[in-house]
Order: sequence, then structure tokens, then C-alpha cells
Amino acid sequence: MEIREVFAQNLRAQRQAKGLSQEELAHRADIDRTYISSLERGVYAASIDVVERLAQALGIQAADLLQREGATPSSLERGADGAS
Repeated sequence: MEIREVFAQNLRAQRQAKGLSQEELAHRADIDRTYISSLERGVYAASIDVVERLAQALGIQAADLLQREGATPSSLERGADGAS
């Protein structure tokens, strides 16, 4: 799965878990609602600044929106080559 798809799924899941509509999340993050919809459908790739604004609006870490299913914190800390 591509990172854009991972982000889209995580964004939708986090928004729904917080009980927020796309419109409410857009308001909190100062982003257009149609852009939120496009991000959740994987139409657009979000900039790192947008990822941070969305995470803050959701009350989570930006990394939570980019984390692939099954990734553990220790695997993220080691990096891609497995070095500490």
C-alpha cells in the first residue's frame, strides 16, 4: 500500500474515531472541507505542514497519520536499515 493510501485510511479512521465530520475537522485545521474529502480518497498528497495541522486538530501525533498497519514504535525508531 502506498503512503498516500495509508494516510487516507488513517485520516478517515482518526476523524471518525473522534466523532468529527469532515467539515468540523476542516474548520479546526483551517483547511477546506473539499480538500479533506480529497485527502481521504487519496486524490491529493498532503504536504508535511497539512499533515501536522490535521494531527493537531485531531489531538494526535503526525506520525499516527503516516503509520502503516502493523508497524511498531520500535521498528519506527530503528529506521529503514534496522540500525539504532
